[in-house]
Amino acid sequence: MNQTFTVTGMTCGHCEKAVIQALQQVDPRAQVLIDRAQNRVQVDSTQPREALAAAIAEEGYAVAA
Repeated sequence: MNQTFTVTGMTCGHCEKAVIQALQQVDPRAQVLIDRAQNRVQVDSTQPREALAAAIAEEGYAVAA
């Protein structure tokens, strides 16, 4: 299932890597695309939206929608 999140606070490649790793801890098979300029994280995963959003938030980034 493809899900899109608006994530603020990502400022560099390290931030992107942290978000990807956090999401892949929830779902190792997750496919993650990040558009930092648009503050958008697209995740293809079977895990619940809430679990994915929580993983991003635990890394210190604000998650909306």
